[in-house]
Amino acid sequence: MVITVDAVLAVLKELIDINTKKDFVTTRSARNIKVEGDKVTLDIELGYPAKTQVEAIRASVVAAIKAIPGVARVEANVTIKIVAHAVQRNLKPLAGVKNIIAVASGKGGVGKSTTAVNLALALAQEGASVGLLDADIYGPSIPQMLGLVGQQPTSEDGASMEPLLAYGLQTMSIGFMVDVDSPMIWRGPMVTQALSQLLNQTRWKDLDYLIVDLPPGTGDTQLTLAQKVPVTGAVIVTTPQDIALLDARKGLKMFDKVGIPILGLVENMSIHICSKCGHEEHIFGHGGGEKMCQDYDTELLGSLPLELAIREMADAGKPTVVGAPASRAADIYRAIARRVAVKVAERAKDMSSKFPNIVVQNT
Repeated sequence: MVITVDAVLAVLKELIDINTKKDFVTTRSARNIKVEGDKVTLDIELGYPAKTQVEAIRASVVAAIKAIPGVARVEANVTIKIVAHAVQRNLKPLAGVKNIIAVASGKGGVGKSTTAVNLALALAQEGASVGLLDADIYGPSIPQMLGLVGQQPTSEDGASMEPLLAYGLQTMSIGFMVDVDSPMIWRGPMVTQALSQLLNQTRWKDLDYLIVDLPPGTGDTQLTLAQKVPVTGAVIVTTPQDIALLDARKGLKMFDKVGIPILGLVENMSIHICSKCGHEEHIFGHGGGEKMCQDYDTELLGSLPLELAIREMADAGKPTVVGAPASRAADIYRAIARRVAVKVAERAKDMSSKFPNIVVQNT
């Protein structure tokens, strides 16, 4: 029986990628399909990091193609290629950074920084090059969460700073430069200038993603980010509580007004499971995140439990994804990270580097 490329494409069109929820043909992931007698070779190029799932994806592709009558051998090479995607109008991606993802919340106390650090670590575990910028000038918490308290950045040229490294992340925070007990008594313009310097004067090295942990609210820092920083998309963090959701809606609307796409919503503290008896209880309400996503046509990226271990590991400088990588919570963070990366990959690609520079000279 003669095997054709069309037969292979037909099979791949029915095979759904569990991360994109689309088939490999529609997403243009299937490439270089070749048929030689009873042997089929092809490449599957993923636009998002999925190191922990590459083998499972390869196995599913091989099994599907082997089911075609006459196919005896299948060689599927699964690779990951992350590119820069479109940002706000009149802005270009930051040098050394392909995609910037803002993590925001309408109010404090909803676990935004814990989500940001675990999201960054999860993307790194999935094979991406990741940076984490602590944009909360008044209350920097990333140094504590990454076990970097007391460390300071160095400078090789006297004009820029080298990011500190923790668990494979490149990171920068105002907390590296001030005493942990010193309050930042600064007015808005000083805060926005500090954010600009932290972002632009750090020597980020070939990042696929830079996660920016924003302060809560919709103030100067958020406005500066929206107007001057090339952001690919934003993730909103909330709890199911009605009051938290009210503020989360304001944050979502703010990003919408300034042209930054919402990648989705993360619901923290969605359920409490008693460590003694296993009783489950929705302490902060139930279904609020899903309802908000329906109202604003966005996606619920994932829900995390109210769990003592998440808080303890973050306080100890070893967040869940690295502190308990086999835990259910770590699995949820990785699933959220893959989904965020997929949402970024679905955005239009940045084409600014394709255009030639036009220089007008007197002749």
